[in-house]
Amino acid sequence: MATVNPFRAVRPTRDKVSLVTTRSYELYRKKERNCILEYNPYSFLHVLRPGFKYHKRVTGKERFKMVHNRYEEFIENGILQQDDKPAYYLHQKEYMNTRFWGIIGLASLDDYEKDVIKKHERTIQDREELFGEYLEITGFNAEPVLITHKDNSYLNSVYVKYSQQRPEYEFTTNKERTHKLWLVQDPKEIEEISRAFKEIETLYIADGHHRTASSLYLRNKKQQDLSARSNEEDYSSFMAYFIPESQLRITPFYRFIRTLGDMDKDTFLIRLDAYFRIKNLGNQYYRPSRKHHFSMYLDGEYYKLYLRKSLFRSESVLDDLDPQVLYNTVLHPILKIDDPRGDKNLYYLPESGNEMQLKNLVDSGDFQVGFATYPVSVEQMKNVADLGLIMPPKSTYVEPKLRSALTIYNLKSLFK
Repeated sequence: MATVNPFRAVRPTRDKVSLVTTRSYELYRKKERNCILEYNPYSFLHVLRPGFKYHKRVTGKERFKMVHNRYEEFIENGILQQDDKPAYYLHQKEYMNTRFWGIIGLASLDDYEKDVIKKHERTIQDREELFGEYLEITGFNAEPVLITHKDNSYLNSVYVKYSQQRPEYEFTTNKERTHKLWLVQDPKEIEEISRAFKEIETLYIADGHHRTASSLYLRNKKQQDLSARSNEEDYSSFMAYFIPESQLRITPFYRFIRTLGDMDKDTFLIRLDAYFRIKNLGNQYYRPSRKHHFSMYLDGEYYKLYLRKSLFRSESVLDDLDPQVLYNTVLHPILKIDDPRGDKNLYYLPESGNEMQLKNLVDSGDFQVGFATYPVSVEQMKNVADLGLIMPPKSTYVEPKLRSALTIYNLKSLFK
């Protein structure tokens, strides 16, 4: 039984929302980011990179404090405002003939501790503590955790109803993503939405494992501090974007190898032959069409790799994942990669629908070979989480991605 609650979001005014909201900070190239900072005074990037106005790079606690200062300035200048009453925020994102929808609300850290909210990634303690400190000093979270759940008929009916009404926000970004946002503030509908979530036994984190773990770290820290236990601060929840399983899209990561070491092309292919049936496709692009089929680009040519069934032994749900299969058959035994998280010979890039990525990066000379895998399914991801297991790194690239500062969860009261 999941606990999900409405909240009073801090968010941009309707006239400025397209100027304020941003992609995740790390997704910007430096030149693009600096251009936005130079010419768009309303961009939330000014909050996230507060030293820009002083032409100075700031780090650590000094940066966190300046982030808090820029955030307060956005509020004081009326760029951001807090809603008068709690709401659920119904969001729709559309691009390339694909439409996603979900509900933004507050998830419970008690649910996370009790495994009602399940995870499939390993988090790093140093990152948990760093982002926990960021949350404590800045006092807000501007990017929700992406959580998926079984489809629910009532929640679907809410979407159908509101999607026919004028949204609070409707804007299209320069990446041709159209966003719409509706506020659900009717007390009866809020109660019914909360009740619908209580009918859902399990929630699954699709993206945002470190943000969730950091919120728990901060909550536990604050529980030891009596002064933090006031009605003006809430560290028991975290902001999440709840999306039905049918709306979640998982795409794979490409895996690139910088060097084959002392192997030449023919030796490498012979070693691959022990695990795969191999078909040379020349310059014909191939995207894996089913599980345990792989695409490889090597020395100017594409290859189909079909896993030899006689060799496949599935001893756990992890063994059924194609990123794990590739590690067990190629990365570890042939290329001697022991640490898929940190080995410098291995590079990951999310598949973005650009069929030329695999070819272009290898042809650039920076890599000798690239691999594409069939995407992990939602069911596979859930199976791993249900068993308390951890997926191989970079197994899933999930959509939709939400804009930062579309809704902001205020942990501390700046509003009187």
